[in-house]
Amino acid sequence: MAAFDLAQVNERIAQESAFVDQLMEEIGRVVVGQHYMVERLMIGLLGAGHVLLEGVPGLAKTLTVSSLAGSIGTSFQRIQFTPDLLPADLLGTLIYNQKENSFSIKKGPIFSNIILADEINRAPAKVQSALLESMQERQVTIGDTTFQLEEPFLVLATQNPIEQEGTYPLPEAQVDRFMLKIVVGYPTRDEELEIMRRMARTGEKEVARPVVTPEQIMSARAVLNELYIDERVEQYMVDLVMATRDPSRYRLADLDPLIAFGASPRATINLNLAARAHAFLEHRAYVTPEDVRSIALDVLRHRIAITYEAEAEEISSEHIVRRTLETVEVP
Repeated sequence: MAAFDLAQVNERIAQESAFVDQLMEEIGRVVVGQHYMVERLMIGLLGAGHVLLEGVPGLAKTLTVSSLAGSIGTSFQRIQFTPDLLPADLLGTLIYNQKENSFSIKKGPIFSNIILADEINRAPAKVQSALLESMQERQVTIGDTTFQLEEPFLVLATQNPIEQEGTYPLPEAQVDRFMLKIVVGYPTRDEELEIMRRMARTGEKEVARPVVTPEQIMSARAVLNELYIDERVEQYMVDLVMATRDPSRYRLADLDPLIAFGASPRATINLNLAARAHAFLEHRAYVTPEDVRSIALDVLRHRIAITYEAEAEEISSEHIVRRTLETVEVP
């Protein structure tokens, strides 16, 4: 890319990403800490990729997602996934009007910009499939009519890592459709103190105010395509994914018996998009290997299936990704 072009893109990125700090500040006004989760949700929003959040109850997952929706002035729906939920409860259905002898369409909660699918693994496979089809195709079919979902459209699903009784774990093919899987941790001691001071009171709580428009988000998404990625950085992304499929080729032969199957091509695509979004959040017009490394764990951890041998040795897919990042040569 010519220096003149890069200067132009730099200027455009500076303009388009001006809202990022304002958005982070507004969410921070409502949510204490959880900067990592907020940043990852922003990466999903900018990269048009859905996010799977895993963490114990009470870590402000719902509050963070609703604050994100509130701060960009979009519609938001929280759907509690339960074993008796039906696809029609999610997508909508045809209702018969006896008086007029005709059917009318009643749209479901999926027709919102930001969807929080709370405890997605508590609903049966047919409901999970209905949601994931909407995520992939960005459309919903009710009866004979197909509706395009309004952009920006983002599904943020949560699952509880503790209680597995009575759950329906997401199959690998469906988990693969999430751009990122985030493991949400506990706040620090100082954050915990601030949470107590701010939240341990009766009455109305703070809510996020709209500081960004959906149009600005869509405009920022378009700019991501203009970010410069050097060919060596592209090769690095491909090497990281290939190393999960053929470890011995990358001096990782000891991982061979631990990996049942490696990351899919969706991993490479999402690695690229997430790295671009990370660079955008840093107000940069180019992607560095550090952008790739910072989001690689979230992009890859749910895309590697481990063998029984790995389970027996208590080796997780996260361990495999970390070993891969340590070993594959950085440009």
